[in-house]
Amino acid sequence: MSGRAYRIAVIKGDGIGPEIVGSAIEVLMKTGEKFGISFEFNELLAGGCAIDKYGLPLPEETLASCKASDAVLLGAVGGPKWDTADPSIRPERALLGLRSGLGLYSNLRPALLFPQLASASPVKDTGAVDILIVRELTGGIYFGENGSYKSDDILADGTVKGEVAYDTEAYSEGEIRRIVTQAFEYARGRRKKLTLVDKANVLRSSRLWRSVAKEIAPSYPDVALDFLYVDNCAMQLIGRPASFDVIVTSNMFGDILSDEAGMITGSIGMLPSASMGAPGTPGMFEPIHGSAPDIAGTGKANPLATILSAAMMLRWGLAEAEAADLIEEAVRKTLDAGYRTPDIASGDESEIIVDTNKMTGSVLSAIG
Repeated sequence: MSGRAYRIAVIKGDGIGPEIVGSAIEVLMKTGEKFGISFEFNELLAGGCAIDKYGLPLPEETLASCKASDAVLLGAVGGPKWDTADPSIRPERALLGLRSGLGLYSNLRPALLFPQLASASPVKDTGAVDILIVRELTGGIYFGENGSYKSDDILADGTVKGEVAYDTEAYSEGEIRRIVTQAFEYARGRRKKLTLVDKANVLRSSRLWRSVAKEIAPSYPDVALDFLYVDNCAMQLIGRPASFDVIVTSNMFGDILSDEAGMITGSIGMLPSASMGAPGTPGMFEPIHGSAPDIAGTGKANPLATILSAAMMLRWGLAEAEAADLIEEAVRKTLDAGYRTPDIASGDESEIIVDTNKMTGSVLSAIG
């Protein structure tokens, strides 16, 4: 029994966010009872709902409250309602603001293929897929210098250039060193294999990633380090996904590859994520799927990715590994019992199709 108390900033967000975060909170409370852990949940606004109320996606009080918390639990933000909003105040700006404001430079995306859902994977005979993608989160092309200008220059075929837009990929040695070191640590605690994904045959920034990784590698003699170009990695994830352990890569490459790896598992409704910063600072934990406004309120939302995100919060953010183990095992038992929300149903007659509340209830029952 730990007897510890934690302050959790809760951002339910938009669409199905309130439903799935509500499920995760129920699971956390039930789990906390088992281990003497108490939670103080502070509900905050960010995303589209914050735009509706305050005219901006990330109110200052939300960020301040997140900074004062032990961890942040996030549902999902955005939706068609705000598609015409000025880019500077789109709901997704809340995510960038939270990441930069909390100093969250590392995004952890596990891609775990549950054996019970193997038939849902578009890649057959994958083997035991258990990948952790470590994505740099606050640098690179998404945060680099960008702009546009008009040009009257003529291309070789006589076409006028017209408007030119540019985005700059830039990384410092320090940014690379901290994320690669973290990835080595994660690999050491898993199957001791680390793959750095880059485009070093073309990009100078990627060559810096390689040189820094090679400098760090001797400090981790028990971890095997290899390198893959991003295009090759995209192919190998389909051809031999079970061979990967930990992948570390840049912001843009990680954004793309983590979605690809997630699809291999059969449903993004099963995938959690964690965004981490320096030790002692609050991390942010969220499912990787979107707000799915088309099914909001219908009971079709799969709460398992958010419940598993809550388990990641316990494990990585609060150092409550036993409590995290209990939640993850409860999810496995629920799947073993045949319970499925529509997004993970294969059509097998043994499956029991349930709504959001019943799936949550099954996990709660499995916790005991």
